[in-house]
Amino acid sequence: MFKKQSRNQLRRYKHQRIRRKVHGTRETPRLCVYKSLNHIYAQIVDDENGVTLAAASTLDKELSDLPSKTNIEAAKAVGKRIAVKAQEKGITKVVFDRSGYKYHGRVAALADAARENGLQF
Repeated sequence: MFKKQSRNQLRRYKHQRIRRKVHGTRETPRLCVYKSLNHIYAQIVDDENGVTLAAASTLDKELSDLPSKTNIEAAKAVGKRIAVKAQEKGITKVVFDRSGYKYHGRVAALADAARENGLQF
């Protein structure tokens, strides 16, 4: 009858729905978040040209001293890092793409840290 879908498949369907509305341009690129069991990633993307303008994750050498790479503190550090990299490139305003995740926990912590450090969305 119906095949049971995994949580990740359902998240991907949500992400496709979100991406129909959320589109990054050169003036306001898209801040995309991805989280795995071990790390959290953020990148700023210009969808018109298909270019990643800035990226940060818990895999960066600057964030290697974090005690845990999976908690809210790590997400805050990645949010701060992506905001600093964006400002170095002259980016101040972005649209936020939560990639189908709930705006809660690590995703919200990353977004709040990026806002506190100068990104507007």
